[in-house]
Amino acid sequence: MRKLIADIENLKRTDIKKVIDSRIKDFKQLNAPEDIFKELCFCLLTANYSAEGGIRVQKAIGDGFITLSEKRLAQRLKTLGYRFPNVRTGFIIEARKHKMLKQRLHSFSDENKARDWLVDNIKGLGFKEASHFLRNIGYGNLAIIDFHIVDLLEKHKLIERPKTITKNKYLEIEKILQKVAKKSNLNLAELDLYMWFKETGKVLK
Repeated sequence: MRKLIADIENLKRTDIKKVIDSRIKDFKQLNAPEDIFKELCFCLLTANYSAEGGIRVQKAIGDGFITLSEKRLAQRLKTLGYRFPNVRTGFIIEARKHKMLKQRLHSFSDENKARDWLVDNIKGLGFKEASHFLRNIGYGNLAIIDFHIVDLLEKHKLIERPKTITKNKYLEIEKILQKVAKKSNLNLAELDLYMWFKETGKVLK
């Protein structure tokens, strides 16, 4: 853990800190219900797909996530080269019934309860995608455990690579990341961006 924390501290002394601080600020400013829903759609699209690909599709479709018919939305996703147009379109159409999503999430006393509600009520969201969505709308204390993060933790001998990530395994790895975050004086949202940059050389969302 010491080496990983030292690497993060070194990054905090570079210009990457300004980029990450700016990205976290952007997340916190996402308030309009339409923008929050489009961010939910982005996270539904990125499951088993790349974040860069999801960003490209999100920009191309925009308000179409809200306005297009199921058939037209599936066609647009297919035209854009998205891998799972029909299944993910179904998830997005079903998610439209949660129009008051922001208010619903704010009714929970902590972030874990908000995440549990998302996983239980938004078809297509697992723990990783729900955590990703909440981070992207300003929540700070949930881990986004994708293969980049697993690779980095494995390299630093903090975990053994799991064959599958069950809910219990997810929470177990999240506790390790909480320790790293605490020792680095970061929240989990910030830590994820530092670790993602360390592993990929990019700061996305």
